[in-house]
Amino acid sequence: MKTFKEYNFLNDKIIKAIEDIGFKYPTLIQKKVIPFLLESEKDIIALAQTGTGKTAAFGLPIIQKINLEIRYAQALILCPTRELCIQITRDLLSFSKYILLIKIISLYGGVSIDNQIKLLKKSNHIIVGTPGRIIDLIRRNKLYLSNIKYLILDEADEMLNMGFKEELDSIILKLPKKRQSLLFSATMSKYMNVIAHSYLIEPKEIITGKRNICSDDVKHIYYIVSNSNKYLALKRIVDIHPEIYGIIFCRTRKNTKEIAESLIQDGYNTDAIYGDLSQAQRESVMNKFRKKKLQLLVATDVAARGIDVNDITHVINYNLPDENEIYVHRSGRTGRAGNSGISVCIIHSNEIKNLREFEKKIGKTFERTMIPSGKEICEKQFLYFIEKVKKVVVDEQSMIPFFPEIKKKLESFDKEELIKRFSWIEFNRFIYSYKNAKDLNIIFSSKSNSSLFYTKKFKKDSFSKPKKFKKDSFSKPKKFKKDSFSKLFLNIGSKDNLTKLRLINLINQIVNKNSRINIGHIEILSNFSLFEVEKRYQNKILTGMSRINHFGRPLSIEIKN
Repeated sequence: MKTFKEYNFLNDKIIKAIEDIGFKYPTLIQKKVIPFLLESEKDIIALAQTGTGKTAAFGLPIIQKINLEIRYAQALILCPTRELCIQITRDLLSFSKYILLIKIISLYGGVSIDNQIKLLKKSNHIIVGTPGRIIDLIRRNKLYLSNIKYLILDEADEMLNMGFKEELDSIILKLPKKRQSLLFSATMSKYMNVIAHSYLIEPKEIITGKRNICSDDVKHIYYIVSNSNKYLALKRIVDIHPEIYGIIFCRTRKNTKEIAESLIQDGYNTDAIYGDLSQAQRESVMNKFRKKKLQLLVATDVAARGIDVNDITHVINYNLPDENEIYVHRSGRTGRAGNSGISVCIIHSNEIKNLREFEKKIGKTFERTMIPSGKEICEKQFLYFIEKVKKVVVDEQSMIPFFPEIKKKLESFDKEELIKRFSWIEFNRFIYSYKNAKDLNIIFSSKSNSSLFYTKKFKKDSFSKPKKFKKDSFSKPKKFKKDSFSKLFLNIGSKDNLTKLRLINLINQIVNKNSRINIGHIEILSNFSLFEVEKRYQNKILTGMSRINHFGRPLSIEIKN
């Protein structure tokens, strides 16, 4: 396989820059597009799977073709979202870091337009922007495109899908008729023919792989679950993969926000990205995700455009998309740069037909997988913890000041007792959460096209909150009189990662009933909590909770007068 340097189609400064970021061998789309762009002025439609290096395919030759002696913008790159705009700009700056005179700017909404106007007063060679902000600046007479030689439409089908047709038409009317237009996408959607007919002249098609086909490096699996158990299934899927680093796709902003809030409340290292966030909030979330300070990112399809992270292990489709092109884009977020990945679909049995259609259209088989049991999850987490302990490298020098005291405090325990105690600190939340957890799997009969639920009675799963709490969710049942409840004080609160749901589950586990006991008002404060329970269970709860450690901290509970 020949390297970029051996192909000899890029100059030394660009070669040095891309070698700095680890680019050595061109991908298939890059091998086909780069030499063509450098030698021809013909329009292009380029289709390649997500994660195959489309930005470098158009970015590297465009950078090389820029005339640095001309002060005006010569290339305009349009993309559907701010995230993609920022990502492309970041990539182009790294590709051109040794070309000192080149100027590349990004123009998008959600940030001060005044600062962008100041940038436009200076010399600029390449502009990366979203249609809305570009047309706004044109109408203010702050942006002039009469010298543009190269127009690049990245994810152009998505721009039309988002309703930017009018803006695109207006922008292109401002461009010189003599220009080279490039259209890049991961899928051939119904919009692509519209775009090609409207904006391109006899384009050259460059296609790598089959149209609308997912990467071979991605495995596609699905779980069948009832709608009411969807959130529980999501958490089990996450818990059975301790090293997961993934994106959870939801259909709406509201759903995205609710799922993220629920996961955060349940102790998962998660955040969300959706349309209502300011640009500063978006960038903050994305920076945390790229640096792996977040394990999970919940996102809408539009907001996820521009997420360019190569080592995502899982993509989880909390809601199936309506179109196979969207599924291709989603699953393309994993299995990139030679890594393998898994695309997960959480579906109801009546969505099997949709899944079969996806199989036909994208040329992949979806494998049915069973939702893991609580026991399986606990075992997996235990093994993961053991492997971490075995692999940890102890900094002996740093431990010297503390080790004598630690040894003194723990020397009364034998080895087995220490193992039990340290394991319990790490795993009590999983054991409590999944103790007596019900089976979430559905028996699906393809012949009758119906689903049969397991009928064995289980206690409610400890993670049973698919939605946000309403204000009166924990109000006192009307059929009980006030004097039939006891008010209890507990020495842990929100700072200890306690939530109303976790407290309710803990109470039910202690009482050990098949149905939940009646619980009155619950108040979770920072350092302590107050809650009401039926008096007949008061003593059992007092005794049971006093024997529990919460993340290593003994619980203290008493009756509050």
